[in-house]
Amino acid sequence: MIKVSSWGRLESPLHSVISLQNRNNVASAISANKPGLAYGMGRSYGDVCLNPNGVLWHTRGLDRFIEFNSDNGRLICEAGTLLSDIQQLTIPRGWALPVTPGTELATVGGAIANDVHGKNHHRLGTFGHHIKCITLIRSDGEEIICGPELETQWFHATIGGLGLTGIITKAEIQLRKIQCPWFDAETIPYANLDEFFDLADISEEDWEHTVSWFDCTSGTQRRGIFMRANPADSHEYPEPVDKRLNMPVTPPITMINRLTVLAFNAAYYNLNKIKAGKQIVHYKKFLYPLDNVHHWNRVYGTRGFYQYQSVVPRESGQQIIELMLKEISRCKEGSFLAVLKTFGDQPSIGMLSFPRPGVTLALDFPNRGARTLELFENLDALVREAGGCLYPAKDARMPRDLFESGYPRLNEFMKYRDPGISSAFSRRLMGS
Repeated sequence: MIKVSSWGRLESPLHSVISLQNRNNVASAISANKPGLAYGMGRSYGDVCLNPNGVLWHTRGLDRFIEFNSDNGRLICEAGTLLSDIQQLTIPRGWALPVTPGTELATVGGAIANDVHGKNHHRLGTFGHHIKCITLIRSDGEEIICGPELETQWFHATIGGLGLTGIITKAEIQLRKIQCPWFDAETIPYANLDEFFDLADISEEDWEHTVSWFDCTSGTQRRGIFMRANPADSHEYPEPVDKRLNMPVTPPITMINRLTVLAFNAAYYNLNKIKAGKQIVHYKKFLYPLDNVHHWNRVYGTRGFYQYQSVVPRESGQQIIELMLKEISRCKEGSFLAVLKTFGDQPSIGMLSFPRPGVTLALDFPNRGARTLELFENLDALVREAGGCLYPAKDARMPRDLFESGYPRLNEFMKYRDPGISSAFSRRLMGS
């Protein structure tokens, strides 16, 4: 048994880890070691990728490219393949992943299981919209091949299914054509939420990627930095030099407190305000800024951190965001990684997919025990009142009633649960 944690590092429970290396032997490997749970890079923040005192089927050994058609952009690969490895292979050949989360250091299986979204949801939906076929191995050895037109209910259960319908061994992905790895981008400071929503509304038609960093410590100003970008037609710039930083150790206490958050947010806002305007930006810098700092999650210390990501309907979005920020301020908390974005109207494919039309706010908080959990309960009440939900991939503590009300297709999904798969999340919120 070894200790394994998720990205939030809230706990490191013991697991029996079984490494999967050959997709043809997955059925026998998991049937002899269950109940278990697939684990890739552990980039989920909470407990959705953990199975405390149980088995983890480590999928990183399933990282082979099987087929790539450079004429039509179809890629078939194993589920342990990193998104970064796909980009490295296909971008020089004029193809890219249509949708990626805020890190490219996640696996294909994890991206499917959490139906991840990116900064272009309003244009291209979620990762699941671009999956053409999935090979799923159940814990009893049954193989299910599913897709948009084949075993569609299994497909809808597995997309965003939190790894609970079986082990994904391989997937076929439709990539998108690109001209170069650069973006035509623009940075715009804004002073309040009215300006943010105006920018979001006017940008969605002409800009593929939109996102906002938000200063949740700026009092009634509600200031932030709005960023938007389109894939560039063609730019012959050299690849940027890799200057990744590293957080080499975990400090005994968090480096994130009221004073450091205030200082960081003021500096970040003013620096980006000075640099505001149009520029050419490499896709990595725009899409994955945090990947530039190895182990950035260590700054929160040995107790780890929570990410609280919610989505609420657009019609009540501004009011609810205002109330959430007031509650955070009342509790004398703040987040230096605050992301505010609007989702488009395209419905998600998965029965348990998080993205839906509305406004999503993601906030990181150091784990301060009961004080932090009390804040979350107050935020939960606002999300619940608005008819919103929380993101399972980021969650470590949401109440069961909020999960059930936020995911109305849960009972339908339960028909496709694999009884040989279990996670801390599923036991906490689904009973097994």
